[in-house]
Amino acid sequence: MFPTLRPSAKHTPNPNRLYAAPLQHTDGKIYRKGHAVSAPSPFKHTYIALMTASALALSGCGWFGSDEEPQEKELVQRIEPSEKDGSVQMLLPDFAQLVQNEGPAVVNIQAAKAPRNAADSSMDLNQVPESDPFYEFFKRLVPNVPEIPQDEEADANFGSGFVISQDGYILTNAHVVSGKGNIKVLLNDKREYPAKLIGSDAQSDVALLKIEATGLPTVKIGNPKNLRPGDWVAAIGAPFGFDNSVTAGIVSAKGRSLPNENYTPFIQTDVAINPGNSGGPLFDLKGQVVGINSQIYSRSGGFMGISFAIPIDVAMNVAEQLKTTGKVQRGQLGVIIQEVSYDLAQSFGLEKASGALIAKVMPNSPAAQAGLQVGDIVRSVNGEEVRSSSDLPVMVGAMPPGTEVALELWRKGEKVSVKVTLGSTNTASQIGAATPDNPNQPAEVQGFAVEEAGLVLQIVSGGNKPRLIVNRVSGAAERAGLKRGDEIIAVGQIAVDSEAAFREALANSGKNVPLLVQRGGDTLFLALNLQ
Repeated sequence: MFPTLRPSAKHTPNPNRLYAAPLQHTDGKIYRKGHAVSAPSPFKHTYIALMTASALALSGCGWFGSDEEPQEKELVQRIEPSEKDGSVQMLLPDFAQLVQNEGPAVVNIQAAKAPRNAADSSMDLNQVPESDPFYEFFKRLVPNVPEIPQDEEADANFGSGFVISQDGYILTNAHVVSGKGNIKVLLNDKREYPAKLIGSDAQSDVALLKIEATGLPTVKIGNPKNLRPGDWVAAIGAPFGFDNSVTAGIVSAKGRSLPNENYTPFIQTDVAINPGNSGGPLFDLKGQVVGINSQIYSRSGGFMGISFAIPIDVAMNVAEQLKTTGKVQRGQLGVIIQEVSYDLAQSFGLEKASGALIAKVMPNSPAAQAGLQVGDIVRSVNGEEVRSSSDLPVMVGAMPPGTEVALELWRKGEKVSVKVTLGSTNTASQIGAATPDNPNQPAEVQGFAVEEAGLVLQIVSGGNKPRLIVNRVSGAAERAGLKRGDEIIAVGQIAVDSEAAFREALANSGKNVPLLVQRGGDTLFLALNLQ
């Protein structure tokens, strides 16, 4: 029984779960990396020490023999407008030719732990199923052999993959092969090869395998940026071990951000993905791979119409790094960001809710050294718009550590340009945290009420500096989401630690006020509407 990753206390538990789809011999539940993963919270607050992979041009990756992009015709057919109503109808696409052309490059993958020694496995009653007619015979013959859990079989993963080079490089999901020492690849023509794990990256869920073969059929790599919601796509894989199975559907959305998956802009589809499909290719109508099928969204562990694929450009970037260096390096800014809601956009004076709001700047990080501030909203990276907070890590991911990037910020009602040199994720855990208050110094408490805001605050003196702690909320404060015990750090980008400072900052902020709050170990902005 695999453990379930439970939501933290600060989030409302959600019965929905995200699952990956490797086929595992378990109790019927399918898990992503051995765990059920919490569904995304409606209140989106992304905690990211921004780290991303370097961008690599696909034409320079060296996977394919030709640099020319294949010119494939789409398989969907358009009917001329009807004379009666002038409407345009669409025929369902014919995937038969796609499967015939691309199916040979799709493989089955079996990953298991290395076999035990013969001395350890001899006369193991657990290797005989109870349905076997000789089960009772062996049980009487070896009555004292203790029954142990069938871990080996339970730990075996069955997934899919696809060949990206004629000399045997194969892409799949990292969770299909993670922790397994015995990996086998079954080709479409029934040839079986042992596979070497070149490398895997848990962050992107991409793994690169190598088999000793030549002249293999390969897939064509497409451009997921050309996909649109509503476009037809197809998956080929081995659900439940049924090799070369084809399912089809449409792109539901792009750029999805999932829990604990901050650096991958997932492609959401309604293509049926089941256990065993993990690591298999997602094709567009040109027969080009645009993604790697990775996860499903489900309440039961089975397919419920929502599946997610890793964009192939992200996967190929990771694969090239794994091939050349055996590891993936990501740059980082060193900030914690959150989504810009409509109310927050109003409180910061923005016309529309877009960008990534900086809720915390890590000490000694590249962001701190470049002068980024809490309350800055990142609007663009090297001229490319940041539409939501989930875009920022992906966009920074086009550059390796050491790259200088140009950020356009929204700061105190004005546009500001800042250049930042990205750091390395290897130092992300060493960039420090806030200095804690002195726990040995006694605290003195005073209080005051701000009626128009629906707040009763306490000034807690002691430690390094006074703190404003929320004691009671009502009205506007309650609607903003403030809670008893929250610490108000700043009003907008003005730090407050006294009654006078808080009232002055509030009076100068208009009717929509952004409050920077510390809740537990997290910092976030909340929009206080005084209208």
